[in-house]
Amino acid sequence: MSYRLLVRSLIPATVVALMVSVAGVEDAKAEWKPTKTVEFIIPAGTGGGADQMARMIQGIVQKHGLMDQSLVVVNKAGGSGGEGFLDIKDSTGNPHKIIITLSSLFTTPLATGIPFSWEDATPVAMLALDEFILWVNADSPYKSAKEYIDAAKAEAGKFVMAGTGSKQEDQIITVGLEQATGAKFKYISEKGGGDVAKALVGNHAQSTVNNPIEQVSFWKAGKTRPLCVFDNERIKLTEKVTADMAWSDIPTCKEAGVNIDYVMLRGIFMPADVPADAVAYYVDLFKKVRETPEWQDFMAKGAFNTTFMEGEEYKAWLKKAADTHKDLMTKAGFISG
Repeated sequence: MSYRLLVRSLIPATVVALMVSVAGVEDAKAEWKPTKTVEFIIPAGTGGGADQMARMIQGIVQKHGLMDQSLVVVNKAGGSGGEGFLDIKDSTGNPHKIIITLSSLFTTPLATGIPFSWEDATPVAMLALDEFILWVNADSPYKSAKEYIDAAKAEAGKFVMAGTGSKQEDQIITVGLEQATGAKFKYISEKGGGDVAKALVGNHAQSTVNNPIEQVSFWKAGKTRPLCVFDNERIKLTEKVTADMAWSDIPTCKEAGVNIDYVMLRGIFMPADVPADAVAYYVDLFKKVRETPEWQDFMAKGAFNTTFMEGEEYKAWLKKAADTHKDLMTKAGFISG
């Protein structure tokens, strides 16, 4: 073979190798990341658990430089969070919009009839599960759930239970309490968990079922008292929150003879039809957030169940949770079977 033919025969292989190498570099460069400000929607009012968690995440992302672009928090609480959910539904294909969800993800569409389902969005990750606790004002005489329930039964519907929204998690638990104990409450709806907590401190309500993060500052200040936690087991955090109590000292409501349990989702979704590599970007982002000391402190302060899920496991959990909430709301009489 002549020198010219030998060189000519080698060129295609060399060119192919070069093209493959360049393609690999381009693929690495093409890995998705935000190219503009990301809108972080909260389908709830200010001061509540979802609002506090989203703003904590925003601060962590900014402090540790986890994103090149800005993460801007926006509260869209109208229609018991329906405003935020419909925004996500109407933003199909937009990877620069995410939403933090609570269990109103399931209850709001059922209660209001808005055309939205969790399947209209893209599940990203479960960040944690939030607890509910039965709280009373610290100046009240009730030291146990049984004492309070007995008093509520004796007052026949005069005790006020403050909660976030109508036909949402707080009211579902309230109805569950009524069904399990025979007590009756006058339920009043507030805009967010922060307002609910203030209603209890101000003696505008006899009780609430606030999440730990929403009441912990008032508990530390000696203004409110926890009676029981709506979970199958006690919170495992043993460090003292007040001078004489840790989260682990709060009995479950079942221990107090109230056969009801409920935990709430704290998860992240995106609009439908977003690129798979955009979803992967946010999964990785939230894994990094969870590794920070600020997040660990926040989880401990709020007494969260720190379960994390993504992918098919998360979707399976969501499907089961959607069925459970439909069943609970049917039994509560909020929707027809």
